[in-house]
Amino acid sequence: MKLIIGGAWQGKLNYALQIVNIETKNNEKVAEGAADPCEAALECAIIHNFHEYIRRLLQEEKDPDQMIRDIVDYNPDVIITMNELGCGIVPQDPFDRRWRESAGRAAVKLAKHSTEVYRMVCGIPARIK
Repeated sequence: MKLIIGGAWQGKLNYALQIVNIETKNNEKVAEGAADPCEAALECAIIHNFHEYIRRLLQEEKDPDQMIRDIVDYNPDVIITMNELGCGIVPQDPFDRRWRESAGRAAVKLAKHSTEVYRMVCGIPARIK
């Protein structure tokens, strides 16, 4: 597993696509956190915007840790991108604060299971693990 973190629009997906050497039009290889079912994350080369999966799971009152365990068990070679949500202003809305915290804790768990972790800034990857 590889994890790519960073702010919004920093080139995380482009870098993930470079790593697996596929083109954007080959979308069946990319599970999108804001739209695709959780099952897609178990069968793809790239999970993009994992923080959006976490948001959706919390809205459905499901445990994001179960999805992380399933990814580790069933898709251990996946590349995961997610935004760093904890670097900005603390949200006033209680749900958004819970989502922010859950996303941060998920990143810690994913990084623990990852062989490589990158932080993207201005399209430049910096390997941190």
